[in-house]
Amino acid sequence: MATLFETRGNMTDSPLSTEALLDGVSGAEVLVSSINDRIDADFIASMPKSVRLIAQFGNGFDNIDVEAAYAAGLTVTNTPSVLTEDTADMAVMLMLALPRRLVEGAGVLPRDGAWAGWSPTWMLGRRLRGKALGIVGMGRIGTAVAARARSFGLNIHYFSRNRRPPQVEEALAATFWDDLDAMIATVDIVSLHTPLTRSTHHILNAQRLAAMRQDAFVVNVSRPELLDEEALIGEIERGHLSGAALDVFENRNGLNPRLLKLAREHRVVLTAHMASATLEARLEMGETVIVNIRAFIDGAQPPHRVLPESKGKLRS
Repeated sequence: MATLFETRGNMTDSPLSTEALLDGVSGAEVLVSSINDRIDADFIASMPKSVRLIAQFGNGFDNIDVEAAYAAGLTVTNTPSVLTEDTADMAVMLMLALPRRLVEGAGVLPRDGAWAGWSPTWMLGRRLRGKALGIVGMGRIGTAVAARARSFGLNIHYFSRNRRPPQVEEALAATFWDDLDAMIATVDIVSLHTPLTRSTHHILNAQRLAAMRQDAFVVNVSRPELLDEEALIGEIERGHLSGAALDVFENRNGLNPRLLKLAREHRVVLTAHMASATLEARLEMGETVIVNIRAFIDGAQPPHRVLPESKGKLRS
């Protein structure tokens, strides 16, 4: 980026305060933000008029008030598609980790090596083959998850705004549901892969969690707001759901103590927002940011522009 543009960067790898961020964009034309930067209506109103583009470093952009940015004449871009493979890998890893008790098993071995050894009923988990996976949102990542899950013998079901072409369904042996409630009540695993919008906030709400099958579990590598976390905790605590595997969760005020307790009891697997944490993904995200900036500076339409929901979202 520095070879193409006059660049000022935050090299600390930690979020800046609102005041420091505003100071940093003084005189700049482009703000390169990440999910940790709160770009709300007040921030947008306070930004210097020199800023014309907010280039998000990431696929998710719910930290940005896109409506306010659009009203202020600002262009917003993101970095979709580059995270597909890594996020799908993480989703399937979590599907394996919870029923096979991977985290628990790795933690029981004593540091002094004094392990009693194998026994017939020790650390019994559950097999994946033959179980039904319900994917909520069959876009790029949902489809990649389905392909991986199919190789483990899972039966693929999905709910999505748009039905996939017949050849895709046939290749994945995937069953389309136009009724999310009906699908959720049928499957053993629910995996969330839909973008966060007004209509998908808490798409897995208390009522739907309660309607899931006994001993089913939830996987979320997308956005925490898709899931009613309190309701999920309650269903696991009362023994209705067998657990959850989460790479994202509400943590603005610190992790929920009840969720941490479930993790310590190995009824929940928590990972630290690692779905896109590969070197390859980070490099491709940065390259996509640069492509968006270069197109904008050259007067062209950035390939990954984000518009308000009322205007639709332009994606590659």
